[in-house]
Amino acid sequence: MLRLRAFRATNEKIVKIAVHPTHPWLVTADASDHVSVWNWEHRQVIYELKAGGIDQRRLVGVKLEKLAEGESDSRGKPTEAIRGGSVKQVSFFDDDVRFWQLWRNRSAAAEAPTAVNHVTSAFASPAPSTKGRHFLVICCENKAIFLDLVTMRSRDVPKQELDNKSLLCMEFLSRSSVGDSPLVAFGGSDGVIRVLSMMTWKLVRRYTGGHKGSISCLMTFMASTGEALLVSGASDGLLILWSADHGQDSRELVPKLSLKAHDGGVVAVELSRVIGGAPQLITIGADKTLAIWDTVSFKELRRIKPVPKLACHSVASWCHPRAPNLDILTCVKDSYIWAIEHPTYSALTRPLCDLSSLVPPQAVAPNKKLRVYCMVAHPLQPHLVATGTNIGIIVSEFDAKSLPPVVPLPTPAGSREHSAVYIVERELKLLSFQLSNTANPSLGNNGALSEAGKMRGDSLEALHVKQIKKHISTPVPHDSYSVLSVSSSGKYLAIVWPDIPYFSIYKVSDWSIVDSGSARLLAWDICSDRFAILESAVPPRLPIVPKGSSSRKAKEAAAAQAAAAAATAASANVQVRILLDDGTSNILMRSIGSRSEPVIGLHGGALLGVAYRTPRKISPGAAMAISTIQSMPLSGFGSSGSFATFDDGFSSQRSPAEALPQNFQLFSWETFQPVGGLLPQPEWTAWDQTVEYCAFGYQHYIVISSLRPQYRYLGDVAIAHATGAVWQRRQLFVATPTTIECVFVDAGVAPIDIETRKMKEEMKLKEAQARAVAEHGELALISVDGPQTATQERIALRPPMLQVVRLASFQHAPSVPPFLSLPKQYKVDGDDATLLKEMEERKVNEIAVGGGGVSVAVTRFPTEQKRPIGPLIVVGVRDGVLWLIDRYMTAHALSLSHPGIRCRCLAAYGDSVSAVKWASRLGREHHDDLAQFLLGMGYATEALHLPGISKRLEFDLAMKSNDLKRALQCLLTMSNSRDIGQDNPGLNLNDILSLTAKKENMVEAVQGIVKFAKEFLDLIDAADATAQADIAREALKRLATAGSVKGALQGHELRGLALRLANHGELTRLGGLVNNLISLGLGREAAFSAAILGDNALMEKAWQDTGMLAEAVLHAHAHGRPTLKNLVEAWNRVLQKEVEHTPSEKTDATAAFLASLEEPKLTSLSEAGKKPPIEILPPGMSALSASITIKKKPAQGTQASQQQSKPLALEAPPPSGPAETPIGAPPSDAPAAEPGTSVGAPPSDAPAAVPGTPIGEAAAPTATAAGEPPISEASEPPLEGKSPLNSSGSNPDMIAYAETNPATSATGTPVPDITVTDTPLAEVPPVTPENQEL
Repeated sequence: MLRLRAFRATNEKIVKIAVHPTHPWLVTADASDHVSVWNWEHRQVIYELKAGGIDQRRLVGVKLEKLAEGESDSRGKPTEAIRGGSVKQVSFFDDDVRFWQLWRNRSAAAEAPTAVNHVTSAFASPAPSTKGRHFLVICCENKAIFLDLVTMRSRDVPKQELDNKSLLCMEFLSRSSVGDSPLVAFGGSDGVIRVLSMMTWKLVRRYTGGHKGSISCLMTFMASTGEALLVSGASDGLLILWSADHGQDSRELVPKLSLKAHDGGVVAVELSRVIGGAPQLITIGADKTLAIWDTVSFKELRRIKPVPKLACHSVASWCHPRAPNLDILTCVKDSYIWAIEHPTYSALTRPLCDLSSLVPPQAVAPNKKLRVYCMVAHPLQPHLVATGTNIGIIVSEFDAKSLPPVVPLPTPAGSREHSAVYIVERELKLLSFQLSNTANPSLGNNGALSEAGKMRGDSLEALHVKQIKKHISTPVPHDSYSVLSVSSSGKYLAIVWPDIPYFSIYKVSDWSIVDSGSARLLAWDICSDRFAILESAVPPRLPIVPKGSSSRKAKEAAAAQAAAAAATAASANVQVRILLDDGTSNILMRSIGSRSEPVIGLHGGALLGVAYRTPRKISPGAAMAISTIQSMPLSGFGSSGSFATFDDGFSSQRSPAEALPQNFQLFSWETFQPVGGLLPQPEWTAWDQTVEYCAFGYQHYIVISSLRPQYRYLGDVAIAHATGAVWQRRQLFVATPTTIECVFVDAGVAPIDIETRKMKEEMKLKEAQARAVAEHGELALISVDGPQTATQERIALRPPMLQVVRLASFQHAPSVPPFLSLPKQYKVDGDDATLLKEMEERKVNEIAVGGGGVSVAVTRFPTEQKRPIGPLIVVGVRDGVLWLIDRYMTAHALSLSHPGIRCRCLAAYGDSVSAVKWASRLGREHHDDLAQFLLGMGYATEALHLPGISKRLEFDLAMKSNDLKRALQCLLTMSNSRDIGQDNPGLNLNDILSLTAKKENMVEAVQGIVKFAKEFLDLIDAADATAQADIAREALKRLATAGSVKGALQGHELRGLALRLANHGELTRLGGLVNNLISLGLGREAAFSAAILGDNALMEKAWQDTGMLAEAVLHAHAHGRPTLKNLVEAWNRVLQKEVEHTPSEKTDATAAFLASLEEPKLTSLSEAGKKPPIEILPPGMSALSASITIKKKPAQGTQASQQQSKPLALEAPPPSGPAETPIGAPPSDAPAAEPGTSVGAPPSDAPAAVPGTPIGEAAAPTATAAGEPPISEASEPPLEGKSPLNSSGSNPDMIAYAETNPATSATGTPVPDITVTDTPLAEVPPVTPENQEL
């Protein structure tokens, strides 16, 4: 719960500190008057300067600026050269500071029952005055320094311009008229307050006649009457009130009221907001006392001495839900932050934390004690407290996850008044809230805006809220930290006090207690009035440590209590109970789970989540911090059994592997059995009421999952440090310490969804059949099982969608970007000022009036609204607005009426028709973005009705929604090809005269078609799949036109086009495509197209021109083409080139020997000059060089003599005898081929060829192991009537085939040639598409 958020070690003690409300910036001044600005989130120093003396860097920078601007050196020394003296105060000033200062004053005043209407109503943000710049203001004794952190320009105001009196404190006056320059008031050493204008840098006003001593503190606040007041405290002990409600004048103003506050002087003053009462003033003085003053009667309410013998130097109003009984923080010069209880309780002062246990041990020297010199609480995030000490800056974080003790109740149907229950000061109260009638009256009617009304109020003005707080005559037993929750039906309210531990369940109708007992944790089932509790025995209460006692006794008592609490936690069980309709509570299960680890968390929902403590090693620093937390003697921090575990505070110091232990188990509410495996423990869970979605919140992200038809992880969104969330259909509204976010979620369509849908349809069909049989008998099945005429709907898969929109934050939207603002604005001439004014008005208005008088929002999303201060409970969307409740039990409404948000909310709710209607109020330039969102939500058809979508997106949407006709029109428009592909019967005179213009149009159209070729192909496929042939034909016409232009389409696009043209029988266009296919080397596709056209010559040309000569030869031979001889010659020339050996250039002996083995082996020297040419012929074709007939049984000598003159033909001519041998069979006297021998392969006793041997040559007999099958592509046994060459279209295959068919052996013995008979053409399969791999 308590952890060190940031630490920066310094050598000097930090004496002044201030924090920026919206940026993570701290400005500090040390005892040596060095001022530094530190980003505590990123641990970086942004700026440093020496304010007390003369900062040489600033002095040089100013001189360079003057030289760059052409200004001559002034006679006097520059103000930067004046010594500043001791730093008295440091602060930031910009639009954010100004806004939140005014907001704090007004909200505190509005709590009073006597507050006037204009105070309680929402106020518009003040006119921006700093133009997007961020000022660092340093009040020194001799001058004030104004430094712009954006442009790094500065302005020094010496005390000579402020009546030559030392400056001791400062305050910014928040109340000024529109267009007024920012004003800053300085308290002087003479008791006079002087007001300086930050536009003219001149003195404009004085407050005189009040103080006799030097002024030490200034603060503005607002009375419940709405009057702006300035309060000052001085060394004379007086507290004086001045009026800050006046226009600009130079009159000297006298005080309104003077009070004697403290003896010895007032040190500091602070404003305290009181729930349900007028604001109070807190003052601390040099007399070691703290006084509280009423701002209505200005009487002293109480006076205490927070720490005996030590004077307070800092005070802060504090309101944190984890410690509801504490309302003031103060510091003295020790190591503690002290907290003061509310007077309703004991009004005691107790240490909130010991800072010396938070910082690393090595940061404090052994003989040095930590001392606090200044302290400030974050104005917007109360869990952050920054302190300046003698060892550095410490930023502490106090349980950022705890939420206010308030829970909303369900709103009755038809009612516009909403209610919530909260606890304050041991009493249950009811908060009723609704939109005020003076607010936008049409927001409740589904958010429809009046047409004439401007939408400026929707995005920039807060909604008016009417709220009433009512008492419930039911006290609650405890005043410590409490957690409220309500059952799913809204009938029961549960309150848990984790620190007691105790729980009570109230019946909402009469506020009677129906169940109570000892429990630290409670979780509800969202489907019924069931709840689970973590039982625990009552640990011993921690005795209150009186003031002045030693911290050692407190630590000993805390250690004893921690040991008892640990023993109690180990024996606690998770028990499930149910509340029946009569209000009785019954136990369903006494103990869930069989794990032995203690339970540290319960999370309700559709499943019960139980988190277990996992043992792990703890670093010494973490152990010290844990022991410190356990020793803190106050409600909410003093018990180790809190709902927020101590370990969570140190998760940032762990490694990622340790950061998320698997210690979270889900259980079924019905069977009490585990569901799934162990998960990392989430900080919170949120389940949709319809049990469709769930969200698990972790420290740096939120995991979102779909629950139907089965659990499916959708994704995670990087929203860090979220404190809670609420589902509203497919919208998740998330609160973080600084922002309000909305996550739009859609699960998409997964394969499991399609399967589940089919199963449901089958089940419905079976149920209908069973019902029909039961009613009408077996004959009814005839009608049920009849032919179904329903068309099959094409369901496309859709990925899940997560979109995050920020609704509110603390930061003020800059009116003009910083780079547009000039550093010296009073020197801007008239034209530039007019330009800036126009830009600012345009930014503020954000409205453009469209046709028909409808107000149209210019921006995609509204400007971020202002997030309420502190931890928030998200109520949800009611009456078209998002409701929030803050720590002060005040309801706030965030507008959702900007069209960019409203359209998304309606679509997420399922009303896509209204979403499209609302889109007419959104600028058309944002329709594409909205259409993408609708598409992700599954509304592609509805998104087509948006008038402003681009053609490209319109095409995608039309394809998704199967509106192919519209998709075709979009494609024709995008590609500018509407007039292309038309079948004109002829040309008339006008056509001939306009040929040049048509040629230009044709070029543009072809370029457009090429650009969208993929889209054309997708459209054709979609049209074919849905039998819309006319749409496919129109698209084919355009694509074929582009395909007929050489080089326009790429290879894969031409291939796809050829297939689709063939599929549609577009032979004419297919003919024009063949030459383009050939030019790209797509021989197969070109031959396929030619085959469909029936053009044999074109087929052979396609193969020949693309180098596929094997296919061309086979085709010519199979069909008896006259071009056969030419094709074979060309093919053999190509093969001859491929097998010619290049001379080896290797010179070493090994390489020469290996090369000699590869040389052709010749049987005699006479054959050396007679190397025969290589010929590869189709079966049955004569040799090209000579026609030699080989007899069946030649003599040995004759065969040897013929071998010398015979060309090495791989195939023999057909025999002259009448007997025909089957294809591939050996002659009768040759040894029979073994089964499995390839076609044309030698018998098994012949030596096999070695790979790499030249064609026609055989390797040595020892090259291949005996019995190894010859290397061949063909594997099946020869069959009669089958072509011996089943070419796959690549020349290397043919070479490999030739290598496995040697004609002679190495010894000169001829291998018997295999005779092949001419088979009829019908038996030789032609090259057909079935044999091709396309």
